Amino acid sequence: QVQLVESGGGLVQPGGSLRLSCAASGFTFSLYAMSWYRQAPGKEREQVATISSLGTITKYADSVKGRFTISRDNAKNTLYLQMNNLKPEDTAVYYCKGSNRPYDYWGQGTRVTVSS
Repeated sequence: QVQLVESGGGLVQPGGSLRLSCAASGFTFSLYAMSWYRQAPGKEREQVATISSLGTITKYADSVKGRFTISRDNAKNTLYLQMNNLKPEDTAVYYCKGSNRPYDYWGQGTRVTVSS
């Protein structure tokens, strides 16, 4: 059974930091590119960051470049998103996704709220 379980969300003040984790099971994690997406209230889901299967290539949305860092530990089957200098506009539900065509797997999401 494929599972992606996000954790680490919560309430943080503007300028603060959070580290999200996504624990994977039920598939060969090291063969999958992994991504973080987010969906803010009333908005479409958007891709935040992507990392290749071996972790050698990363890509970021312009809105998070220089503030967020995606990483993975294939030995632990875990994906991470380090989020620094958080802004109110980062408030959203954050989802992890595993991709290896034709398969896409999604987690259930973790909520991040940036507010004073």
